[in-house]
Amino acid sequence: MAYMSQEGYDKLIAELKRLESIERPKASAAIAEAREKGDLSENSEYDAAKEAQAHLEDKINQLKLTISEAKVVDISRLSTDSVQILSKVEMTNMTNQAKMTYTIVSESEANLREGKISIKTPIAQGLLNHKVGDEVEVKIPRGTIKLRIDKITVG
Repeated sequence: MAYMSQEGYDKLIAELKRLESIERPKASAAIAEAREKGDLSENSEYDAAKEAQAHLEDKINQLKLTISEAKVVDISRLSTDSVQILSKVEMTNMTNQAKMTYTIVSESEANLREGKISIKTPIAQGLLNHKVGDEVEVKIPRGTIKLRIDKITVG
């Protein structure tokens, strides 16, 4: 089961609709076009179109599975007492005093440019269930960092 925001869930649904209503017909058209070019045994365009269609169907099936396992979290019921999924955490790196803010989201919603990190990342795992004022040590690929939680908000 994957916990996610309503916004993340809606994006998955929109992506599934786009793949099924736009990309799937394009893939079928590409196969039909390649088929019209004659001998299929030596038609690399046909093979490529079939392979592209198979990748598309895999992507659609994976998306359907993610959607079926999704559990939309009601953010109005979330607490800011401790860090959990959909918490927006303001923190300070105690080594260099750098301030950082991340929102902890499901894997499918992670987007570093938007400041959204997957709940499965080392930083998110290190912050979970901690409170404002807590200093946590988090093992990351480059070593260990010490973070102080300054503020917890929702979403």
